Amino acid sequence: MSSLLGEGGIRKMQTSLIDSAVDYALPMGDSSVPLNALLGQSISLSFLGAIHCVNCGRKTKKSFNQGYCYPCFQRLAQCDSCIMSPQKCHYAAGTCREPEWGDANCMVDHFVYLANTSGLKVGITRGTQVPTRWIDQGATQALPAFRVASRLDSGLVEVAFAAHVADKTAWQRMLKGANDPMDLPAERARLSEICADVIEELRQSRGLDAITALETEDVTHIEYPVLEYPTKVKSMTFDKLPEVSGTLMGIKAQYLILDTGVINMRRHTGYEIALSQTTEN
Repeated sequence: MSSLLGEGGIRKMQTSLIDSAVDYALPMGDSSVPLNALLGQSISLSFLGAIHCVNCGRKTKKSFNQGYCYPCFQRLAQCDSCIMSPQKCHYAAGTCREPEWGDANCMVDHFVYLANTSGLKVGITRGTQVPTRWIDQGATQALPAFRVASRLDSGLVEVAFAAHVADKTAWQRMLKGANDPMDLPAERARLSEICADVIEELRQSRGLDAITALETEDVTHIEYPVLEYPTKVKSMTFDKLPEVSGTLMGIKAQYLILDTGVINMRRHTGYEIALSQTTEN
């Protein structure tokens, strides 16, 4: 017997960190469905055949940049290439697609951090996105290294660290289980020493207050609701499958881990989905 839990256009999964444990909910239409309670249960997600832009709401045949129609993808500052490569920020050149959006989202304090995802990596995030950003990347540990004055500054510092450590997560490895714990404060000290000359040059050119080293913050530990990790990661998408079903074995980052494969829910932002739970008669 199948019981409908929710349906409608979905957004990326909402998360909250309670002590060290992550709690998940899936926004669907005007409501959201709690997901942690579905662990070990048989569920199905059915694509209802429509995709709507998360910005303007128009129906689109294809989603760009995790939820946008092509005109919005071309127009919005949050879809510009400098979002993925913050060191290329062109706000100061006067060519930002939406200067007001840049003021609110880019010209504000950011953190450069180290995280244990599929291994050690460096990343950046706005202060308002801590710890959400770390959870979305599947980090089991995270630690701020610098507070910086803008997205551009964060990108420049990230590039310096990225010459010595990864700046991307290997998502298949991340989904196969938790990494061994790392001494992130020691890694922060090591990388800060290696990059000391570059960081000082940036402070001299960007302003002494633009880049502040953080040396006393505590490591954030994150535990995900997972019953069993897959030994082999099989990716599923609604672009190829009208229905994804199986036993929910876990949730990590923005992925549902089923016994039949994994699906990136953020990848399907704007898709109209029906979520059902299947129970025995």
